[in-house]
Amino acid sequence: MHSEKQTKSPCTASRALAALGLGAAALYASKVLINIFGPQPPFAMQALDAPLDSDEFAQFLSILTDGTRRRSRLHRLKNGDEFYPAELDAIQSARHAINMEFYEFSPGKISRRILDALSERARAGVEVRLIVDAIGSLRTCNSYFNGLRAAGGKMRWYHPLRWNTWSELNQRTHRKLIVIDGHTGFIGGAGIADHWLYPTKSGPPWRDTVFRVDGEAVAGLISTFAENWLESSGEILSGPKEFAFHAMPQGAESFVVTSTPRGGGTQARVLFQALIKSARKSIRITTPYFLPDRSARRALIEAVRLRGVQVQILTAGPFIDHPIIHKLSRPATRRLIRAGAEVYDYLPAMIHAKLMTIDSQWSVVGSTNFDHRSFALNDEVNLAILDPGLAAIIESDFVADLQHSRRLSESTLGHRGIDSILDRVLGHALRYES
Repeated sequence: MHSEKQTKSPCTASRALAALGLGAAALYASKVLINIFGPQPPFAMQALDAPLDSDEFAQFLSILTDGTRRRSRLHRLKNGDEFYPAELDAIQSARHAINMEFYEFSPGKISRRILDALSERARAGVEVRLIVDAIGSLRTCNSYFNGLRAAGGKMRWYHPLRWNTWSELNQRTHRKLIVIDGHTGFIGGAGIADHWLYPTKSGPPWRDTVFRVDGEAVAGLISTFAENWLESSGEILSGPKEFAFHAMPQGAESFVVTSTPRGGGTQARVLFQALIKSARKSIRITTPYFLPDRSARRALIEAVRLRGVQVQILTAGPFIDHPIIHKLSRPATRRLIRAGAEVYDYLPAMIHAKLMTIDSQWSVVGSTNFDHRSFALNDEVNLAILDPGLAAIIESDFVADLQHSRRLSESTLGHRGIDSILDRVLGHALRYES
């Protein structure tokens, strides 16, 4: 009997391990699906019957998203060869405080130049603070920031990987922020990594857009940074060095919209839904990952079918860094194309910009992708701006990008088999009742 137990136990142990492995794989797979297609409120709303450029509509939108209306000037910086030099110049000119927050801060040439500039300013007496997401920068060692710390700068990981932070693993800061001396800010889609500036083995430099912000709206960026600095360091940001923003009554109407997950719809999601529902002429969206939830798909399809709105969506094409997203987006893309929307794949490089314009009047810029992860799980930050001049610049870039893109059709999406499989697996998450 004893020998039989000895011979059976390895087999039993193997089965137990296999079962455990399958269970873990199933749990992980379900978590991935929840991340991509998790439950969302229906976001039903009646569009406000007011012109989009009216004070009434701006007030409605700012109250709805808890954004304080302010004036500011924005300058568009296209691609790494424009935004990295501008960010470095601003850092090097700082006299009081530099506050930065990034999802991705990867070792390389550009991150070394930025760390050197931050360290030099810290040695000169400038208060330097940096938040880096622990998952977004998983390849970056803690020691990479030792020089900054030695110079007097402060660096904190957002939700670091520890035994007692497991419950926070899925909540990341996806924000990309720089605030200089309390009056100049940068917001957009790009992190700190060489692939935004130099070619890599996987392709050309990434296409992205960042905006320099000057004026009152920077106050909202400071508030956003302060929220995560408190969470990361336990320190409440205070003092005149941090809050030296200037009044700018001649700037564009704008407000910062932050998103911190609370188990439902975030303010960014409400912002996107309200603007899409209110569009009367055009909706132009640039996003690397296009995985709209049920309500967003319905709103986009209704805009085309019921109001005759031109809907154009530009997404990442063959250089996408997460190819599975491209496949998962097919069912929603097919439905939108069938309704009359235009969907394009960007061909020259990975496109990572997060931009939306509505009726050539409102623009939304920032860190939010058009997917469930950004809308319901990540900490994000966006700037909503009522400025036809800025919208014209963004739309000019959009038209230029379309010249290097492929318009998708039902035939170019390939066989519908993958769509059917996804429909069956994901159920109502991918269905739209037209």
